[in-house]
Amino acid sequence: MDAIFASADYILIVTLLAAAVVFTIWTRGVQFRMFGEMLRLLVKSGSKDNDKRDNADSRHSISSFQAFAVSIASRVGTGNLAGVALAIVVGGPGSIFWMWVIALLGAATAFIESTLAQLYKVKGEKSFLGGPAYYILHGTGRRWWAITFAVLITLTFGIAFNAVQAQTIASAFTASFGIPVWVTGVALTALTLAIIFGGIQSIARFSQWVVPIMAIAYLLIAIVIICMNITQLPAIIRLIVENAFGASQALGGGLGMAIIYGVKRGLFSNEAGEGSTPNAAATASVSHPVKQGLVQSLGVFTDTLLICTATAFIILCAWSDGIVSGDGIVVTQSAIDLDFGLTNFGSGFISVAIFFFAFTSIVANYYYGETNLLFINHQINRRSGIDTVATRRQAKITIAIYRLIVGAIVMVGAVSSLDAVWAFADLTMAAMTICNLSALAVLGKYAVACLRDYRSQLRAGKDPVYHASTIPEIAPRTTCWY
Repeated sequence: MDAIFASADYILIVTLLAAAVVFTIWTRGVQFRMFGEMLRLLVKSGSKDNDKRDNADSRHSISSFQAFAVSIASRVGTGNLAGVALAIVVGGPGSIFWMWVIALLGAATAFIESTLAQLYKVKGEKSFLGGPAYYILHGTGRRWWAITFAVLITLTFGIAFNAVQAQTIASAFTASFGIPVWVTGVALTALTLAIIFGGIQSIARFSQWVVPIMAIAYLLIAIVIICMNITQLPAIIRLIVENAFGASQALGGGLGMAIIYGVKRGLFSNEAGEGSTPNAAATASVSHPVKQGLVQSLGVFTDTLLICTATAFIILCAWSDGIVSGDGIVVTQSAIDLDFGLTNFGSGFISVAIFFFAFTSIVANYYYGETNLLFINHQINRRSGIDTVATRRQAKITIAIYRLIVGAIVMVGAVSSLDAVWAFADLTMAAMTICNLSALAVLGKYAVACLRDYRSQLRAGKDPVYHASTIPEIAPRTTCWY
């Protein structure tokens, strides 16, 4: 079993890094040269003066900013607080450098997958639907491939990742307040079911307000700690770089562990290339697919370069005092206590922060599973020839059962061991990511074509608008752009 996990790790890391480099070259560094446009689009999408086309189909969508918030809700969670701590404890400080690398390069991958999600999205009853399962089906025509991805993402997010989030919340509350894990599990299950039965609009509204507030609060704590230890900052950066490339780390096998854990935990946190955030990206109503691709790329930077880095600096400021072991979230709690010199301050604050971060991840993860279950249900019924009324009834029953299963998984995850939930999450994440990256290799050229069209319209002084006729060869398969 260990050999299986090790093989999955190496395959995932090589594939992920190779794809990120290729897509960065392919798009000519879109994540760097269009960073200003990313910020402009995000600010515009959060305002009330979006262009008319962006709001033309509001009944079938959420706003671009809300889609960004849902994807950030999934990204910002356990990986930022517990995952970073685990990477440092097992892989050493050098793992943070490789986390930065995968974020900087992986933003190009995030651009490709989210642009494709917009390009191939379809209209559902209450919102747009899309993601890898949809662009694999409509882009390649291979139904088996699309269904395989849909099954993998449902297992990864609805089951594995939600178990990780619940386990982290329960561990944090036990460490801080002495609350039994089963009590936390019951409360989490009830709250999860209350939110997810409200649908994507409910999830978007919840994420839109909670995520930015908690992210800002957490970053402020990190800034205060960094300012209090400002003289250590050069030494911390040197420690990260030396451990990322140092000869002693390479000889002792530490370099490999730094890369493995940096990339794995970076992927778990920012999700670039996994195929998860395109499900949220597809729901936005925008005038051009590239708009949402750029906004979602910015999410990778927000997650890793801001929040993950904040956690790393919090822990490394306390590194010399021996905060180097224990469960991931407990390491972060202890580091804050030590940084401030206040017993239980870090435990209490991190418990509250991880609750909101991880809980918003749970509800966003649920949505990814729901979208793909609807896809699977639709594909099966198309083949069996079931009438529309029966199909809709079956879909509602399937989603209701899935919601109850997610609630049960949250409960199970809360009372499970750390090693068990992380191991299962890593394995399913690797399979899903490789499945998605294979599709991006085949279809990425269309995202690049969209980018060329977008930049051409920008140079002409226009607010870019996409039409199906822009890429005639795929026009019949892009149903939302006429």
